[in-house]
Amino acid sequence: MTTIAFIGLGAMGSAMAANLRGAGFALRVWSRDRAKCTAFARDGGVVCDSAAHAAAGADFIVSMVADDHATRAVMLGDQGGLTTARRDAVIVDCSTNTPAMVREVAAAAAARGVLHLDAPVSGSIPQARGCELVFMVGGDAAVFERARPLFDAMGRMARLMGGSGAGATIKLINNMLSGTMNAAIAEAISVAQAAGIDQAGAMDILTEGAAGCRLMKTKIPKMYAREFSPQFQLGLMEKDLRYFLALAQEVDRPVPISSLVRSQMQAARRAELGGLDVSAIFLQASGEVARR
Repeated sequence: MTTIAFIGLGAMGSAMAANLRGAGFALRVWSRDRAKCTAFARDGGVVCDSAAHAAAGADFIVSMVADDHATRAVMLGDQGGLTTARRDAVIVDCSTNTPAMVREVAAAAAARGVLHLDAPVSGSIPQARGCELVFMVGGDAAVFERARPLFDAMGRMARLMGGSGAGATIKLINNMLSGTMNAAIAEAISVAQAAGIDQAGAMDILTEGAAGCRLMKTKIPKMYAREFSPQFQLGLMEKDLRYFLALAQEVDRPVPISSLVRSQMQAARRAELGGLDVSAIFLQASGEVARR
């Protein structure tokens, strides 16, 4: 039986790990928050004391953590997965990292005979639970094919985008679009409400008109209801926009729109909205954040 070390059991990671276990893989799990390992222990899963403990002997090492800092710790730290990973094991890093971080980990893995894919995802908690994630992957084609059964167990599509770092690059581009669209939708709904436009009518026209998209169908109802339970946290979006700006600078491209949106997200995070869904940027657009 294929053994997978799964590192990071946040809201997304827990759902992804559960789907891997449901597909018949043997899991060894570790998370910084030990309480998140409880469900896996109850069902007979192997709960480990560190990322290094989880990775020891595993065929695949899947990571789903918050950022570059966390990735460096769980892969390259003293108790990181690379300290015990066996030769020819495959790291499948589903975290949203900078391409530079991806290349640093891939190089360290290669020096130890370990294979590496950067495989961030598109989709939030409902898609993770429903095996509907989209994986954008960077790395070697043969290694990608070797990992395909994992992608099939967790998502509806996996696309090899190019060499190491290509998955991380397109992920940041994708999230830049998502972040700027959330900000634009928030402004549109704020103005529609202030102008007295009927909520049901606005929802119908905006979602079915020329600019309509799936994001509108999920975020507009949250904005109207002021219901911001997190599907994707605003604080993580602000981080991803910051990473995107660094990427744009690296390739020498001006990005004034995303720069402005990142500033808006940063202000919202500082106003203690970072733990809410990214659609909570509406509270800033409507002026309600000042009244909280």
